[in-house]
Amino acid sequence: MPLKTRNAAKKVPVTILTGFLGSGKTTLLNHILEDPNHGLRFAIIENEFGEIGVDERILSEKADEEIIEVMNGCICCTVRGDLVKALKNLYNKIAQFDAVIIETTGLADPAPVAQTFFVDEDIQEKFSLDGIITVADAKHILSRLDDEKPEGVENEAVEQVAFADRILLNKIDLVEEAELPPIEERIKKINPTAEIFRCQKSAVDPVNLIGINAFKLEKTLEMDPEFLNTDGEHEHDPRVSSTSTKFEGYLNIKKLDMWISEIIQTMGANLFRYKGVLSVAGRSNKFVFQGVGMLFSGGFVEAKWAPDEKRECRFVFIGRDLDKTALIEGFMACQCPEELRFKVGDKVMAKVGKSKGNAEGYCVGIILRTWDDGNAYRIELQDKEKTNVWGPIDDDRFVKAA
Repeated sequence: MPLKTRNAAKKVPVTILTGFLGSGKTTLLNHILEDPNHGLRFAIIENEFGEIGVDERILSEKADEEIIEVMNGCICCTVRGDLVKALKNLYNKIAQFDAVIIETTGLADPAPVAQTFFVDEDIQEKFSLDGIITVADAKHILSRLDDEKPEGVENEAVEQVAFADRILLNKIDLVEEAELPPIEERIKKINPTAEIFRCQKSAVDPVNLIGINAFKLEKTLEMDPEFLNTDGEHEHDPRVSSTSTKFEGYLNIKKLDMWISEIIQTMGANLFRYKGVLSVAGRSNKFVFQGVGMLFSGGFVEAKWAPDEKRECRFVFIGRDLDKTALIEGFMACQCPEELRFKVGDKVMAKVGKSKGNAEGYCVGIILRTWDDGNAYRIELQDKEKTNVWGPIDDDRFVKAA
């Protein structure tokens, strides 16, 4: 890549990663950071909409040699001044990196972010905007583009597509092959010049995204003559907000599964994005969960909690007309102590249903293991078959003293 030849006297190239909530931006950023071929060191500016950050917890495991700056709030309006400060701060560490990547929140209009590199003289002297990369979720992009906004409020998804130099049509495995050409046609109506890459899990060779010298001010001004007008205000949909919280200690993953299943059914249509990094009782690996609408995934990652690291659980939900109290209370209810009431070898009563148990549905069992595959207990029933069952949660609804 041409970036390898950059020296301190030249401008530092900057790439903006944008795309609506849940499209796969952080996955793309991790993909770029882990690529062994480019040989580049990046400074990263991570922008999150909520007050409690999640993405930097995921990124920090992947980017031990990177410089990471985190800004909470929308980068295109409330924290634009912070972006200028962050860039100037990074320039003082120029010997430590080759390029800058800015990952915006999914609610950001990329235009004001790009504008920063042309209206601030110090930034213009030190940095150059290499390109705007937009990640689009093939499953949801059309509904995002069609989303009706209140009067005077921009559709962020449209702006993200319009200003892109490269567009990743991501998660193509979630739609039928025949659906892709109409989606691409719709995108090209908004932005006919951006190259589109179909992909899964944001897997596109970084050579197509970094060091491409793709952003052209002249082309942007043709599309938006007011691009350099700093008086304009970006107005967010007031119905869209975020809620986040965290707690120290442990979480019962089975409680989380049941809770997530419930809110997907009751709130799924209004949930644009939800994600979290969790400390699961009985496990040393970190658990990362994330979802878009009614699509949810989660799993343990390679990163482990260090012996001296504070174990905590944190989440953020972004959506329309959120019941913030219900979300926070539901998440907090997933807490649990790591120390359980019973130990291996204890005799207990396990809830198995009336077909196998007594009149109340309980059967005598012996604790075989604790924290088995996320369940509080693995229990051997004292029946003829010595049936093994799980006690998922440590309370009397599932397991009680014999």
